[in-house]
Amino acid sequence: MKTLKKITFVMCMLVAFSAFSQTKKDKKIMSDANDAKEALIKADPGLTKYFENAAGYALFPNVGKGGFIIGGASGNGVVYENGVAVGMADLKKLDIGLQAGGQAIIQVIFFETDVDLARFKEGNFKFSAEATAVAVEKGVAVSTSYNDGVATFALPKAGLMASASVGGQKFSYNAFY
Repeated sequence: MKTLKKITFVMCMLVAFSAFSQTKKDKKIMSDANDAKEALIKADPGLTKYFENAAGYALFPNVGKGGFIIGGASGNGVVYENGVAVGMADLKKLDIGLQAGGQAIIQVIFFETDVDLARFKEGNFKFSAEATAVAVEKGVAVSTSYNDGVATFALPKAGLMASASVGGQKFSYNAFY
């Protein structure tokens, strides 16, 4: 009985610690991610099936992209496993090529299986140079399928940029617990 009480106490402490381990910045990103999810589903209700059926997803509510010949992108996001937030992620991209302008986007990466999600969480995930995000518009999610266990969608928020690639992006992941 004492062992059960000790285990219960330790579990409660772990839950309490993980709830308070998120910074103000993390909480703001999580709030923005909830708003971004609503915006994505509003733009294309077909994305609901991805949110409900994916093993997990990384949602980046505010990705800034910009460049003139040399370009880059950066953003912070939330990683969800079976619909529950399990950690934070960030993305970085630097590339050279034909591009111009600046843009703010919402980007979501869906993982088809637990193996695909684990690959992302372990840091063994990056897009190939030719990878692109599907631009979100009504009906596009219905005709889009996973490619190598991943489906990526982007919704422009502001600005204009003559480049839609996500190739070369690198990610890092930090679990809540």
